[in-house]
Amino acid sequence: MTKQSENIRPIVLLVDDAPSSLGPLFQTLEAAGYSVVVALDGESALERLDMVLVDAILLDAIMPGLSGFETCRRIKDNPTLAHLPVIFMTGLADTEHIVSAFDSGGVDYVVKPVRSEEVLARLQTHIRNAKVARLAREAVDVAGFGVVLIDTQGRIAWQSPRARQWLQGDNSRLDLTMMLSESATQLRMPGHPELSVRNLGQVGLGETMLLLAQDDHRSNDAARLQQAALTPREGEVLSWLAKGKTNRDIADILGMSPRTVNKHLEHIFDKLGVETRSAAAAIGVRFQ
Repeated sequence: MTKQSENIRPIVLLVDDAPSSLGPLFQTLEAAGYSVVVALDGESALERLDMVLVDAILLDAIMPGLSGFETCRRIKDNPTLAHLPVIFMTGLADTEHIVSAFDSGGVDYVVKPVRSEEVLARLQTHIRNAKVARLAREAVDVAGFGVVLIDTQGRIAWQSPRARQWLQGDNSRLDLTMMLSESATQLRMPGHPELSVRNLGQVGLGETMLLLAQDDHRSNDAARLQQAALTPREGEVLSWLAKGKTNRDIADILGMSPRTVNKHLEHIFDKLGVETRSAAAAIGVRFQ
């Protein structure tokens, strides 16, 4: 059984209307290093997703009220949730329900009674794939910037094409210890005076995202911020986002609920014309 990092525990939403089915699977996931949030029906699942940032969803296909298929469709219709991998759990292995699972947006399915090792293997694969896909989109969204991921050993785990171009494979110039220091949130790139580096914090599974920027983007970002006309509260939220804080951190700092923070971020994204946290943070970091 593969165990996740003790420090970074991926969060799984487990949705099943039969409590007797939840206990063993809950214990298996917790023992494997996941944090588990439970919902007993589709509506409750959507409410949980409004308050908790999860990494994957294990979803019962057939439930009273809102079915698993319809729940998945609503999740995929929400731009802030669409990236989440949904794995269906069903006792129905016929073609019709398998097709319905994939048509509604699911990435995989397991047949009940579920086998723990199979669930864990599929979860690990789909969480990692979703993360890579999300980071690829964010790297594109952060137009004109470079993105570098650093693993728990201080090694470069992934680079966007622009970052690779700027660094030209010369990773020896990166003082990773200094870059990952909490007190060093924005630095000049040694050997690359035209580049600055911003620590955007952890993005999951212990990896840290660094944002590389060239100085000639500052004037464009200033114009975009001025035209956005953010409210003072939205400005505060953007400022803390640019410092690498999570929704929960921002909520605690500003004395509001995570749900309110999420609403502010939706307005900020709309006003700035971006679609992701990294894209908004990339603009905000220039003016810290």
